[in-house]
Amino acid sequence: MGCILPIISLFMPRVLMIFIALLTNWFNQAFDSKLWPILGFLFMPYTTLAWMAAMLNNQHQMSGPWIILLIVAVLLDLGGQSRYTRRRRELR
Repeated sequence: MGCILPIISLFMPRVLMIFIALLTNWFNQAFDSKLWPILGFLFMPYTTLAWMAAMLNNQHQMSGPWIILLIVAVLLDLGGQSRYTRRRRELR
């Protein structure tokens, strides 16, 4: 179970977020309101998962490697699929 969650999160972050919301209370522990996980699900799923992991594993403090993880997640959310989308448009 320890390796399957990161693998699923790389390919299907929204599916993982649904499983986490249904089977655990991690979102309630990591976020103060229900609005942020919903907005994260819609717009920035990698960032939402990274923030949740950082908050749960580091006693609600952002430091060290968790900052790097969050920056990578933001970059993936903002531009991770642009190359794929651009190539797909070129093929049409």
